[in-house]
Amino acid sequence: MIELVPAIDIIDGKCVRLTQGDYSQKTVYGAEPEEIAKRFEECGVTRLHMVDLDGARSNHIVNYRILEKVASRTSLTIDFGGGLKSDDDIRIAFECGASMVTGGSIAVKERDKFLSWIERYGSEKIILGADVKNGTIAVSGWEESSDLELISFVSEYMKAGISKVITTDISRDGMLAGPSVELYKEMQSKLPELYIIASGGVSSIKDIEKLAEAGIPAVIFGKAIYEGRITIKEIEQYIISNK
Repeated sequence: MIELVPAIDIIDGKCVRLTQGDYSQKTVYGAEPEEIAKRFEECGVTRLHMVDLDGARSNHIVNYRILEKVASRTSLTIDFGGGLKSDDDIRIAFECGASMVTGGSIAVKERDKFLSWIERYGSEKIILGADVKNGTIAVSGWEESSDLELISFVSEYMKAGISKVITTDISRDGMLAGPSVELYKEMQSKLPELYIIASGGVSSIKDIEKLAEAGIPAVIFGKAIYEGRITIKEIEQYIISNK
């Protein structure tokens, strides 16, 4: 069964969603992040993806108290990212309850530091964030592009021990236009040992089923839930029927 990983993105302590990573296209959702997390847990979800969007812009962890609240009030396995740039940042994230952290920009801009995190914490606790915009890796909350090609970028980190990667096709993120199934199939074909966590574009349970049929191990989805395209009941039924 494909692993279902709902997303909670945080700005000013609130749950939000952006469109294509654009901070000016922001929708704020009313419920507190910990209440949303509890709903996910109650329907059978075991994993949660949290992104500190304030941190991504500020280049340091910001919303760690929200992480702490969610971790202390649920038993969800949380992977946390956004703004983790220093040893203190990653220490705070783990101390506040993250089971894993995701590094994207730092993996591009400070390779040696990211490699030191893999060595210190182990590859099971470090997820590579490899987000794609126009075919190349994007960083800094998707506001900057690089000249790094996706497959070669990920392949180099696999040599260093990375086994899990979150890849978002930014052109699809928040658009509810369906995920980039062919992109993930290409990654899977070229990097068969990789645990791919697909992200971006999921608009329905059918989109999740397409990824599952393609053999993709895990999927992150957010806006589809908050916009009512995927209901909590549907998630629960999907989990039950695929056990």
